[in-house]
Amino acid sequence: MDNILLSVIVWTPLVGALLVLLVPRDQPEGARRAALAFSLVTLLLSLALWAGFRTDTADFQWVEQSAWVPSFGIQYILGVDGISLFLVLLTTFLTPIVVLFSFGDITTRVKEYFFFLLMLETGMLGAFLALDLFLFYVFWELMLVPMYFIIGVWGGARRIYASLKFLIYTLTASLLMLVAILYLVGVHARTGAVTFDVRQLYGTALGPTEQLWLFAAFALAFAVKVPMFPLHTWLPDAHVEAPTGGSVILAGVMLKMGTYGFLRFAMPLFPDAMRTATPLILALAVIGILYGAAVAMVQPDLKKLVAYSSVSHLGFVMLGLFAVNSVGIEGAIYQMLNHGLSTGALFLLVGVIYGRRHTRAIADFGGLWRPLPRFAAVFLVVMLSSIGLPGLNGFVGEFLILLGSFGVNRAATACASAGLVIGAVYMLWMFQRVVFGPIRHEENAHLHDLTRREIAVLTPMVVMMVVMGVYPGPFLRTMEPSVKALVARMEGHHAAVAESATPTRVAARTGVGR
Repeated sequence: MDNILLSVIVWTPLVGALLVLLVPRDQPEGARRAALAFSLVTLLLSLALWAGFRTDTADFQWVEQSAWVPSFGIQYILGVDGISLFLVLLTTFLTPIVVLFSFGDITTRVKEYFFFLLMLETGMLGAFLALDLFLFYVFWELMLVPMYFIIGVWGGARRIYASLKFLIYTLTASLLMLVAILYLVGVHARTGAVTFDVRQLYGTALGPTEQLWLFAAFALAFAVKVPMFPLHTWLPDAHVEAPTGGSVILAGVMLKMGTYGFLRFAMPLFPDAMRTATPLILALAVIGILYGAAVAMVQPDLKKLVAYSSVSHLGFVMLGLFAVNSVGIEGAIYQMLNHGLSTGALFLLVGVIYGRRHTRAIADFGGLWRPLPRFAAVFLVVMLSSIGLPGLNGFVGEFLILLGSFGVNRAATACASAGLVIGAVYMLWMFQRVVFGPIRHEENAHLHDLTRREIAVLTPMVVMMVVMGVYPGPFLRTMEPSVKALVARMEGHHAAVAESATPTRVAARTGVGR
């Protein structure tokens, strides 16, 4: 292999996880510092990856390829393009934030918690970078184990139920995907080459019925992870019972595995089946947008409200992906990043006040701007980011998704726009009840504001919300070549040439990002 940067990025957290286990149990501070150090090193390595990334090509970069199980055509192949780059950066950005927040949040079995957290980071990074389908599946399954234990050991009162439900949903759907992978490789083997390399599997000759069944198997695994309506029922339980750090990683990164899987594998591998399924996917996406927003509006629990908002927000991502044009897909990728930041920050803020009051019931709060002015200010910015206020990151992704989907399905776009309105209503109403009004409970009057550690955790997220809101150009220009190449692969060269609008051109006309 000519370079090993991607391997170093993927495996550094796992090395850190193993070293954390060597820390004596009576020295939890050593485990915390070791976990933070390795997560920060991984972040720095990913920033070096971005610095060396070429934006003038759609090809995979920093590719590493070597034989793993050559008799079965299985290889160790890693590569990054404009689609996966920012998801890698999102993962390495959120992990040290979660580690630092967990310094005060996790007080039992500390080293085991950080072991699973760093192991989870390796699984997520590997899944985003793997170009061999078998290797991707290994990383995909690797993620389940640490998240199962994070929820099941450090979660709330119903943690066992929530962790088992999470495991059963995701594992069952994943096994169907494994069967589909093996079948696809078997069909491709008729050409005389046995390989799991997804770059070679693109364009495999499949009959219409074969495509539909294989697409369905892949789509089921990814739809559960997104999660799409009606496969979302595991998510509220997992979020409510998970510790704050687990909720941040689950919402911020793991849900993106589903949308990334659609974009990298299900859609380009089975383009004809994808076109056949598009009306159904768009309908489910719109239902998810409206259903998630409507259910979030009536939630009395802060964490469950944020969990259902994820169902609505990820419905927008699916709407952008299945617009199958550059504008919609780039908007969807951008919205994946936005959701990771805004919803991750919301879970952190819920964790902050839960740590002080040991309740998440909205009715137990009110008037928090008086004792917690810094908390209220950060909460305001994060809430406005979540509802897509112009000038913050959420607006750009939603605007591009609606722009991309408008020419494909105007009815779906109109319904999704209604979902935006409902989303703004429940977020503003939640903020009003928690932050404004009189102090209804005496306990709230004596709460202490954000600590220096909490400010250090939240400040980078708020800064990125502003940067991505006012200057999206560098992000969009980096992902554009890869997205256009993917659209060309799925729709054919004529559709790619006929496409007259790209997000960069839209930004140039409107002045966004300048």
